[in-house]
Amino acid sequence: MEGAIVRRVIPSDNSCLFNAVGYVMDHSKLKASELRQVIAAAVASDPSMFSEAILGKPNAEYCSWILNPEKWGGAIELSILADYYGREIAAYDIQTTRCDLYGQEKNYRERVMLIYDGLHYDALAMSPAEGAPEEFDQTIFVVDKDRTIGAVERLALNFVKEQQRKRSFTNTANFTLRCGVCQIGVIGQKEAVDHAQATGHANFQEYK
Repeated sequence: MEGAIVRRVIPSDNSCLFNAVGYVMDHSKLKASELRQVIAAAVASDPSMFSEAILGKPNAEYCSWILNPEKWGGAIELSILADYYGREIAAYDIQTTRCDLYGQEKNYRERVMLIYDGLHYDALAMSPAEGAPEEFDQTIFVVDKDRTIGAVERLALNFVKEQQRKRSFTNTANFTLRCGVCQIGVIGQKEAVDHAQATGHANFQEYK
């Protein structure tokens, strides 16, 4: 297969999940507010499915929470967005090389791919060549009868394994991070989240 899997970096602004999905689905990195609205509407429309037990907070409280641009998304949001677009979303975890597939049970005919480093989501795309402009990216792939996306799946996993070898991930239990805005050091995911919520700073770098 011609081309290479590339990682398209999404800004670290607490909305990386939404903008990464926007990029692979619509070729736009500016979809966060729109997709937060989509999720809030889906959750509000089905309070029995999206109960406090699932959401970790009451339905109405969650809906206002997810509309806040400071709040991060995760598995719940990815499963809703897979249904919204009618495509599988594959989220590769660099630290474990695990792939979580959202929308898999719906037998969708297409798939998009994200990559996750423990704190941040970026988009994965097939580029015709290293260094080619983003407008040439292919981000939507046909799912075959074996429920794979053929050679692209192998290339994506190899890319994720290479990122793991380079330690391009954040061990969220005991990692040490430096805030790129104010240079303060924090330890572990909880301290990072607390700092981000207190200051609005979301640009962290791991340091060892």
